[in-house]
Amino acid sequence: MKLRDFRIGWRALVQEPAYTLAVVLGLGVGLAACLLLLGFVRYSMEYDAHFPDVDRVYVVKQHFNVDPASPLQEVVPMFLREPALKTPGVAGAVVYIPARPEITPLTVRINRNIFAVRGLTVMPGFAEMLGLRALRGNLADALDKPDRFVVTEAGALRLFGTINAVGRTMLAEGNTVQVGAVVPTPPANTTIPFELLFGVNSLVAGPDIRHEMLTGEHGWMGKMLLRLRPGASLPAIIDRLQQVVDSAPSMQNFSPETRARLGKRKAIELTMSPLRDAYFDYKMENSFVSAPGDRANPVLVVGLAALAVVILTMAAINYVNLSMVRVLRRQREVAMRKVLGAGVAQLMMLFLLESLVVALTATALGLMLAWLALPVFSQLVNRQLDGLLSLQNVVAAFGLGSLLGVLTAIYPAWVALRVHPTQVLAGRPDTESRASMQCRRALTVLQVSVAMGLASVTIAVAWQTHYAMHASPGFDPTPFVIVDMPERVKDSEKARRFYSALAAQPGVAGVAISEDPVGRLDWAWTHDMTRPGGQSAGMEMKSVSANFFELYGVAPLAGRLFQASMDQEDDRVPVVLNAVAARELGFASAEEAIGQTLLFKGFENRVISKRIVGIAPELRFHSLRDKPTATAYELWTAGTVLSVRAAADPAAVERSARALWPSFFPDAIPKIIRAGDVLAANYADDARLAKLMSVATGIALAIAAFGTYVLSANTVQRRAREIVMRKLHGARGADIGLLVVREIGMLVLAAAVIALPIAVTAIRRYLSRYVEHAPIGYWTLLFALSLTLVIALIAIARHTWIAMRMVPAEALRT
Repeated sequence: MKLRDFRIGWRALVQEPAYTLAVVLGLGVGLAACLLLLGFVRYSMEYDAHFPDVDRVYVVKQHFNVDPASPLQEVVPMFLREPALKTPGVAGAVVYIPARPEITPLTVRINRNIFAVRGLTVMPGFAEMLGLRALRGNLADALDKPDRFVVTEAGALRLFGTINAVGRTMLAEGNTVQVGAVVPTPPANTTIPFELLFGVNSLVAGPDIRHEMLTGEHGWMGKMLLRLRPGASLPAIIDRLQQVVDSAPSMQNFSPETRARLGKRKAIELTMSPLRDAYFDYKMENSFVSAPGDRANPVLVVGLAALAVVILTMAAINYVNLSMVRVLRRQREVAMRKVLGAGVAQLMMLFLLESLVVALTATALGLMLAWLALPVFSQLVNRQLDGLLSLQNVVAAFGLGSLLGVLTAIYPAWVALRVHPTQVLAGRPDTESRASMQCRRALTVLQVSVAMGLASVTIAVAWQTHYAMHASPGFDPTPFVIVDMPERVKDSEKARRFYSALAAQPGVAGVAISEDPVGRLDWAWTHDMTRPGGQSAGMEMKSVSANFFELYGVAPLAGRLFQASMDQEDDRVPVVLNAVAARELGFASAEEAIGQTLLFKGFENRVISKRIVGIAPELRFHSLRDKPTATAYELWTAGTVLSVRAAADPAAVERSARALWPSFFPDAIPKIIRAGDVLAANYADDARLAKLMSVATGIALAIAAFGTYVLSANTVQRRAREIVMRKLHGARGADIGLLVVREIGMLVLAAAVIALPIAVTAIRRYLSRYVEHAPIGYWTLLFALSLTLVIALIAIARHTWIAMRMVPAEALRT
């Protein structure tokens, strides 16, 4: 195979520019979609792969069984570090926590600029566990000295404008600290991202954090990584750590009712999994310590890989179909080549080279399209994919294109080898065999069925997402603006003054205090509440101000809710339950619960008596994926969330809050958002999935339409004599058009028989993640069928018109 051979193949394609443009564009679009999707899949599979000996690094996790609804979390008591280091089979153990909870991130001041940063406070051994090395400065010194910290290269550029940042200073938590070392920036595909690192002795950590991390006295939680020795017994290590947790004094303070409900289960149940698998632990949820970070459902990633293969296969089928039609038109050329002595190898090489030229040109086009679409694609999958088109991936793309060129050349070349020169040159060209024709029809049916199935699932996903985003959360979110405070209102004079100033602004109807905005779980406290002499139930505690329910316009189901005119702020006696909590406590009705007494232990381990004053309707702090949980509301203004109700224009209230902010919190970055956006954030991944599937469905429908177009062209060409004979026997144009439409209609119905049952299964699987579904029914399937049929009719319109206007004399003459 020489360069001259490729030039011959290219000249043959240039002679038919319309054909060449069609196949290159079709393959290019398919390859672009395939390269982006497969690039994302590879990116997902390589999470945390950069750590040294990563296959021996494990994440310690726990399930808090005291709360049955509590999810598996990647935080464990920090006192486990020392016992872990002494456990046989453990080569290293490190504990780290965010420098500040991610709901109130650490902010630093550099000169006059304020930055929100992602920092970690780490125990000794963290740098060795992650294989960190200093590019500048002294790493060990920076993590040991109180006034030093570590910054990544990207962090140094963002904060200081240079990577030569050693010795530069910043103000954090009222302390001046200095860059002691600069380390490489972690890759985007890591579950342990950071910009700054502070040692446990850092001034930023503070004395309470330092004491707890070093002693574990109070059982505070942190993230823990273990490096195991080769051949270590994982069950033995888990058993040893579980024994330590079970015997810890902080794990003994549970009420008899809680212990009875636990039965034989542990209060905290430990487990471990490889760090390499952490990215696919998608069921991890926020803890008090930190958010889980980037996670993905492995089924979704595998589904995207399958989608990439399907799209590329559809594009390849289109190319094969077009090549087949072209081979039938080139029978005279093939016959002449055979007569002039061309053998099997030469003919095979001819079609192989043409196919390779098309595939490699399409690959170049696909790479260009992928590069142009990469920013949008990165937003759709919510990942940083800047390195997706690396040299290695580009080489792999051309390898895939070459393989595609070889595979798509096989069948057209085989058909060309079966051409009979005598028959063709005598003016009796071969017609396509019935088996070949049925094969191409089957391939087109496959294309249409894939497009129809994708359209069905996409419509269902989009409709369910729209339904979830607009489902009532128990109040009207339209007039509300949510302000996240850097300090607790009850404990901060600045926060209280800001609260008062904001409430006094024109256009503000009122301001309420809570720990969480409705629709987001920042602080999911769980307590056992017990009826004296009766049963107990674990429930989420929501701390709110006295005017909370009035401001939200929520009416009671029974009794009364908190009222500013009747209740005193921070009164520990009254409590409001939701209906789920009342049922779990054993009350026969909501009315029966009113006035009853409940007992629970507070954070000081004192028994507190509360009186039920009302039953509230359900407010959606969780998404529609979760069942409503037992919830108790208490009066406490220690929350950090302000719910601001606008009397008229929420945008004006938002502007007022931003204008007030610098006067009270000059060293904090304002976090102000509409209540509707808080609720919508629960379904951001679903919205991105719906958009991604819409793009994929559009590509699939376009490819299917093109395949249908080719099939209709071939149908009209193949049945030309039959069509004119029908005309000569009195058939009208409408009859001829119906003939073509009927054939394509049967093709679409055959595709529906294949696609729709599979789509139903996929839709049901997707909806099973939700406890409340949109009224989807079968209309999504009918809509997808109708959409595909309309697109198919548009695709065949031109050749149907040609068939209807076909002149018998001209057709019989050819």
